[in-house]
Amino acid sequence: MLVLSRGKNEVITIGAHDRDVTIPAGQPIRIAVIEIRSADKVRLGIDAPKEIPVHRKEVYDAIVKAEEEAKGEAKEAGEGGEEGEKESESRSAA
Repeated sequence: MLVLSRGKNEVITIGAHDRDVTIPAGQPIRIAVIEIRSADKVRLGIDAPKEIPVHRKEVYDAIVKAEEEAKGEAKEAGEGGEEGEKESESRSAA
């Protein structure tokens, strides 16, 4: 069980933004209030199948950003590789 403290307007993200995640039959996601610390903060316990990612919003946003940057770098590397191939082909044809 993952236990998180959340304050007013703070978010927990369950699931993944770019994957089709299915909750296994008979394995529900359970969220329990573990502790009420003050008028504006609670501790939540999240019990979910290991296939289901559970993150604080700030962690989730960092994961999304890193994945997008990696895709951008891979795309740039792929484009650079194709240009290099075209240049060598045109040189050999000349």
